[in-house]
Amino acid sequence: MDKIDIINKLQELKPSLQQEYAVKTLGLFGSFANGTHTDDSDIDILVEFEKPVGWKFFTLEQHLEKTFNRKIDLVTVGALKEQLKPLILNEVQYI
Repeated sequence: MDKIDIINKLQELKPSLQQEYAVKTLGLFGSFANGTHTDDSDIDILVEFEKPVGWKFFTLEQHLEKTFNRKIDLVTVGALKEQLKPLILNEVQYI
């Protein structure tokens, strides 16, 4: 699995994720986005929601982990550490 595979799958999933989880935007960042992933790398996904989703955040993360059969690090812009935020927002590839 590489960046293109992940982006294609996220594009395919996005309409259902918008309906079920109120996903507004999805973006890939981290090692898969920049081509430095290893067999043990997780998939880093930045997500923004249309409205507060509460516990559905964790349900979405689990859904993506089952879909990709890999650990997912799902984060919102607000949860990014301030010192890393500019770097991540500069490299994120939105779907």
